[in-house]
Amino acid sequence: MAGFHHAALVEIESHACATLSLNRPDWNVIEGDLRQFSSSSYKGIDLVAGGVPCPPFSKAGKQLGADDERDLFPEAIRLIDECRPQAVMLENVRGLLDAVFDDYRSKVEKQLKKLGYVPGWRLLNASDFGVSQLRPRVVFVGIRKDLAAGFSWPDPLKTEPPTVGELLYDLMKANGWRDANRWREQASAIAPTLVGGSKKHGGPDLGPTRAKRAWAALGVDGMGLWDDAPPRDFVGMPRLTPRMTARIQGFPDDWQFSGRKTAAYRQIGNAFPAPVAAAVGRQIFAALSVKRIFKVA
Repeated sequence: MAGFHHAALVEIESHACATLSLNRPDWNVIEGDLRQFSSSSYKGIDLVAGGVPCPPFSKAGKQLGADDERDLFPEAIRLIDECRPQAVMLENVRGLLDAVFDDYRSKVEKQLKKLGYVPGWRLLNASDFGVSQLRPRVVFVGIRKDLAAGFSWPDPLKTEPPTVGELLYDLMKANGWRDANRWREQASAIAPTLVGGSKKHGGPDLGPTRAKRAWAALGVDGMGLWDDAPPRDFVGMPRLTPRMTARIQGFPDDWQFSGRKTAAYRQIGNAFPAPVAAAVGRQIFAALSVKRIFKVA
């Protein structure tokens, strides 16, 4: 969506790999542990982009940072050092900006500066980029020093995203549900943050108690997901389907997910909304294009 083409995609979860291959069979999808992957054969590539695991920094966890075995920032820096891309984009939860991680962020910045990049962090709200969801995320961007002047963070859109009712109305009424119009009126705000859950817990639901209350205010039962839209004579609060949650995350309707409901929803709920990634990606693309245009001229 931002103009880049994928040279390699490294992912440890088999269902996520299958999803990538299902939608883009020509992509080079590499299933395996990032810690066992070397990027040295991709020297000089334009961009290294990814989302390192969020539990080390999430307020929902213990915020162990560097002491958490799931902290992959060091691996990201290793990959950057190996292939020396022109730019870097990494995404994580807003907890990474907490004061407790000031030293951690400073260390990351120092390492990237030493490798020749100009680093920066920014808290972006998904709803500012057309996503119907309260989903603040921290984005780290590093641009090679000689290209950094051409980068600027994306500006929020001037239009509000659709409400949950507006966004999902056609999907909710797919089976002729009589109460679809009334539900659309009740679901008159954007969604709370979707959560993907972890493999340590059971099936998919829409988050902790506070999130479930927020969903209930929108007329949605957050205790789980359904496989299909509510039937014609259903009475009560409907549940979302995986396709509905995917649309809330900004996935196009033709994007397919591998695996059953739980596996699909973990991929959806843990995703970085594509419209937000694309907004940042386009700014990076523009920064990298400046020098190429100058060279041609």
